[in-house]
Amino acid sequence: MVSICGMDCCEECPRKEECGGCQKVKGHPFGSGTCIAAECIKRGGTEEFLRLKSTLISEFHALGIQGLEVSDLNLLSGYFVNLEYPLANGQSVKLLRDDHVYLGNQIEIPGSDRCYGLAADDRYLLVCEYGCCGKDPEIIIYKKR
Repeated sequence: MVSICGMDCCEECPRKEECGGCQKVKGHPFGSGTCIAAECIKRGGTEEFLRLKSTLISEFHALGIQGLEVSDLNLLSGYFVNLEYPLANGQSVKLLRDDHVYLGNQIEIPGSDRCYGLAADDRYLLVCEYGCCGKDPEIIIYKKR
């Protein structure tokens, strides 16, 4: 089954049976979520999706974060990238939705054992930093686009 974006990411997803797959749910993961690629392609085709990726890469670079060099963005399930961030008041918060699909990437921080995690949709940009397997995550930037 090819997904709406043509990347066939559903076949690789371990939650496909639970979700239903892109074609079946018409680009709305788990029936209620949003896939940024499916929505973009339904609006304006592959060209619009590629423009969005390019725009997001430029927006991440414009943040001026040292060591953050983004060459590509991948489709990422919120379920896998929605880390829980500790706040100064002792509470924790998740900034993403498990039922959404974002554009993002993991970028190794030069000279460190930590990585930058990037996630974006049509409304927000998130840059976080974390250790191996998402350990000790920290919010670097979470901003409205």
